[in-house]
Amino acid sequence: MMKFYTLILFLLAFQSVITAQNYLQRFNEIDVKHYNLVIEVNDSTNNIQAKMTVSLTFKQLVNEFHLDLVQKDSTGKGMNIESVFQNNDTVQFIHSDNKITIQPNFVNTDSIFNFEIKYSGIPKDGLIIGENLHGDRTFFADNWPNRAHNWFPCVDHPSDKATVAFTIKAPNHYQVIANGTLVEETNLTDDLKLYHYKTIVPLPTKVMVIGIAQFAVQHIGETHHIPVSTWVYPQTKEKGFYDFANSKSILNFFIEKFGEYPFQKLANVQSKTQFGGMENAGAIFYFEKIVNGEQNHEDTIAHEIAHQWFGNSASETDWPHIWLSEGFANYFTSLYILKTKGEGAFQQRIKEERETVLNFYKKNQTPVIDTKNTNLMSLLNANSYEKGAWVLHMLRKKLGDEIFWKGIRTYYEKFKFSNASTNDFKNVMKEVSDQNLDSFFTQWLQNAGHPVLKTSWLYYQNKLRLLIDQTQETSFQFPLDVEIIYSDGTSEIKTIEISKIAIPYEIETKGEVKDVKFDPNTWLLFEIAS
Repeated sequence: MMKFYTLILFLLAFQSVITAQNYLQRFNEIDVKHYNLVIEVNDSTNNIQAKMTVSLTFKQLVNEFHLDLVQKDSTGKGMNIESVFQNNDTVQFIHSDNKITIQPNFVNTDSIFNFEIKYSGIPKDGLIIGENLHGDRTFFADNWPNRAHNWFPCVDHPSDKATVAFTIKAPNHYQVIANGTLVEETNLTDDLKLYHYKTIVPLPTKVMVIGIAQFAVQHIGETHHIPVSTWVYPQTKEKGFYDFANSKSILNFFIEKFGEYPFQKLANVQSKTQFGGMENAGAIFYFEKIVNGEQNHEDTIAHEIAHQWFGNSASETDWPHIWLSEGFANYFTSLYILKTKGEGAFQQRIKEERETVLNFYKKNQTPVIDTKNTNLMSLLNANSYEKGAWVLHMLRKKLGDEIFWKGIRTYYEKFKFSNASTNDFKNVMKEVSDQNLDSFFTQWLQNAGHPVLKTSWLYYQNKLRLLIDQTQETSFQFPLDVEIIYSDGTSEIKTIEISKIAIPYEIETKGEVKDVKFDPNTWLLFEIAS
């Protein structure tokens, strides 16, 4: 997901707070295997008619289990359940506190059970129905982080992945995009059309999506047998087709870096998402105004495409580990920029991101892995994005490119279509590098802050004496590159290991020292004390 810090207060107006539901308990009870949603929309009202069949297994014998679904409230928005069936037999249910408590007729731990839920209502959120910037009516899902249950019953948490099929009935002047492959397109009447999409790999609900609008569609071609397409509003199709024209080359870059693309297609879609970009699996949604004909959002496109591997396929086990999604997408976007625009553009980007991290910390003394924050929207911050990216940057320096990329590919291969925690990622990198990375991960991810250094130096008789004090509350251990600039115009870089105890460092030099620069090649997240 790509966001803009200027929008953070706006986003918080739509804040999602972790509910009191015990997801760990739920995961011990059920495992959703597949969602099959049949949904009909219309132009006369915002009311949807829907039927969801949830296929699941029971991990233990239970008298009841729960699914998430926002109920109709005093405003008239929310869902009203008409019936619940278990394998064609009616079952008892209670719909309260935005969850469905279902009392199954019978269960065992050996079979897949199908629960059919028929319901209707006006989505309170999650499925955004309204006008686009051209005044045309549209329907766009926008599920992140846990807003899917505003419009369909589910376990609305990234750890419970399932395949999904959407059967969408809409007035025939619309086109429909969704996750997966389009397997059916049928004119039901003169006015109503049916689209059927289905996925073959499991997804978290946060990236399950449908989009219903009038589109201009361009099929760009294929790379590595993956079809790539652009879906934009017809009024600006030439600009939109140009803006997304480079998406196939971006996709190709990441396939070569990470391995096989995890989904059946890549569609870039102009939409009503409230985010700068939303990485829905195989059908990325972008904010409307990204289409301007200037092709100046390449970083956003790269960020969302990188998410297809990290966040969509290899997903975080729980929200505090969101840096495994956003930090990864951010850093791999930077490496794409390094490849396509060169070292100068890369250096400028990571320096700017370092400043963002330092400024964020002045107001928010929290770690990257923030287990106390229950406001999910506020996790879209500089810790998850820029600092997460900087942790990967420093890890690449620590391990070297060859080992770093081997670790990234090994991590993805192990956890694709599944979920991982920060500890899972650390263990993979430890195994691949044969290094103990416990201290590295603890200080940069579990602890708040960064090194704030007070430095001084003295040159005398071909020796450089350095004194480096850490002035922040918690000390760090890290390598620090020091560029020694000589009076004759030459220079060299020495690396010293900074420990938690301040000690003087003495370096043999080649001649008279004119100046000293710290971290000349931008490898360390730190600041110089004022």
